[in-house]
Amino acid sequence: MLKVSEILKVKGNALYTASPDTPILQAIETMSEQDIGSLVIMDHGQLAGMLTFRELIRHLHDNHGTTGSNTLRSIMDDAPVSVSPNTSADEVQRLMLDKHARYIPVMDGPTLLGVISFYDMAQAIVAAQQFENDMLKAYIRDWPSDTSDSESARS
Repeated sequence: MLKVSEILKVKGNALYTASPDTPILQAIETMSEQDIGSLVIMDHGQLAGMLTFRELIRHLHDNHGTTGSNTLRSIMDDAPVSVSPNTSADEVQRLMLDKHARYIPVMDGPTLLGVISFYDMAQAIVAAQQFENDMLKAYIRDWPSDTSDSESARS
C-alpha cells in the first residue's frame, strides 16, 4: 500500500512556510516566485494554518483586488487537516475529496515534513498504475504456454 512517506520521497523536500504575521502581499510574491499553490503557516514551531490560492482569491475578491495591510492570520485556514508519513495514499485521497483540500501538510508529531498536493496524488496514482500494468504484462509474457492453446491460437 502506497504511503505518504513514499510520495514525499519522490517529490523532494522543499518546504515553503510563512508566519501568521506575514503580509498577504509577501505571501503572494513567494507563491508566485516559487510557483507553488500553498504555504504552510507555522507559529513558534507549530502548525497554525494553511494558505492556498483559494484564500488569496477570496480575499482579493472581497477587497476589490487589493491586498491591503492585512496579514495571513486574517485569511488563512486555521484548522487544516494534516496527515502523518504513515498515512495511506487512499486515506489522503479520501481526505482531499471530503475536505475539498488540494494541499495537505504532512506532520511527524510537531515537525513539518512537507505538503502533499492533489497533483502529487495524481502523479503517484498514475505511477502506481503504470507499475501495476508493467508487472501484469511481464507476468502474462511469462505465462506457461499449453501446447493445445498455442495450436488453436495459430489457426
